[in-house]
Amino acid sequence: MPLSTREADLFEGCRGRLEAIAYRLLGSAGDAEDAVQDTYLRWHSADRERIETPEAWLTKVLTNVCLNQLTSARAKRETYVGQWLPEPVLTGDSMLGPADTVEQRESVSLAMLTLMERLSPNERVVYVLREAFGHSHREIAEILDLTESNCQQVYRRAKQHVTTGRSRTEVDAAAARKLVEEFLAAALSGDTEPLVRMLTDDAVGIADGGGRVAARKTPVIGALGVARYLRGLFRPTEAKRAIVGGRPVAYAAVVNGGPAVLFEVDGRVVGVVCLDATADGVEAIHLQVNPDKLGRITRQWAAEASRRPLAQVW
Repeated sequence: MPLSTREADLFEGCRGRLEAIAYRLLGSAGDAEDAVQDTYLRWHSADRERIETPEAWLTKVLTNVCLNQLTSARAKRETYVGQWLPEPVLTGDSMLGPADTVEQRESVSLAMLTLMERLSPNERVVYVLREAFGHSHREIAEILDLTESNCQQVYRRAKQHVTTGRSRTEVDAAAARKLVEEFLAAALSGDTEPLVRMLTDDAVGIADGGGRVAARKTPVIGALGVARYLRGLFRPTEAKRAIVGGRPVAYAAVVNGGPAVLFEVDGRVVGVVCLDATADGVEAIHLQVNPDKLGRITRQWAAEASRRPLAQVW
């Protein structure tokens, strides 16, 4: 049955929220869009007159679509080349959804999306719907066909798996730029000491090239190790320029709510370095260079009104 104008408008009114849920569950903007489109097709073919609460129905359908994708993704991760990181998204993109509470902002940070890879599909759904969207355990239990007490147990396990014991420092655009400027100056200094001072003792560096771009395949752990890794990464060579097609220009950006260095070559974003800042220093550096995960942020970046380059590297 064709959608009426009211039914089409109802879905479009829910689209942003559905995308935000799917992105948190899947860690990929492209996969989130596909999940929402699949949900739309199911909405189109459903007996809509029998659906009493469309928003709840759409959330349940989307969740089941994402659960299927998460199960498939786990199998794909086993053959993924190197480390897997989420797809970075510029802050302000509707894909990030609500950002009114600390929990909502935290749930979409690169650090949290990476940590959530530890969770089982059900744990991830329960955590996201509870923390970021305020669903009650009863509502989540109905979505997942669990008992309410079981849902509460799943939530407790999920919280334990993603708790790091160190709180992230929230920064505005000005503070993010200042941190990025300090980081970039340290990284381009050719010395490890300035970087070590910015990092926590147990800092970790993770790079995702996806087999498309050369990237370290194992995490680097410890301030000195991360500093040495970054020093080598920022050392200019002709080989690096050949890989990205020129000399990258570095910009300060706010990505997934946190400070980041964005590297651009001829209008293409070729790399994003996200800094997970805490009161004790930068505890994690996530480097995304897989071109398959930089398409959306390239389009976003092209639409930015004002951009001031920080430096040209390599």
